Amino acid sequence: MSDVIAVQLREICGVRSGDKGNSSDLTVFADDRQTYDALVEQLTTDRVHDHFGNVNDGEVVRYLAPNVLAIKFVLPAALGGGGALSLRSDNLGKTLGGALLRLRVDLPMDLAERSPRFGRRAPLEPA
Repeated sequence: MSDVIAVQLREICGVRSGDKGNSSDLTVFADDRQTYDALVEQLTTDRVHDHFGNVNDGEVVRYLAPNVLAIKFVLPAALGGGGALSLRSDNLGKTLGGALLRLRVDLPMDLAERSPRFGRRAPLEPA
C-alpha cells in the first residue's frame, strides 16, 4: 500500500462551471478511471455542501457521468437569485469552480503523481 497524501482537487482534475437562474453547476473531470473512482467515494454532496458553507443556501445534487470521468454538482440556491436579480459580485457563479478546486481529498501518492497537474503542486496550507 502506498502512502496517502492530501491534495487539492486543482492538483488532480479540472472543473467547468456554469449557471442557470439561481443554480450553479460545477463539473469535476478526472484524468483517469482510478482517480475518478477515488473522487466518487470522497466527493459527496455533504462534503461539497460543507465546503461552500454560506455561499450555497440550499442542497447539493450530484450526478455521475462515468463515461466521461465526470462528477457534476448542482447547487440550486447558490447565486443569490442569479443574473440581474443577484447582488453578489459573482452573480453567475464563475468563481465557484475555482473554489471547488481548493477542496482537499486524500489519495494514494502514486495515484496523485500520475496527474500532469501534480508536478505544479504548491505547498499545502496548514489545515
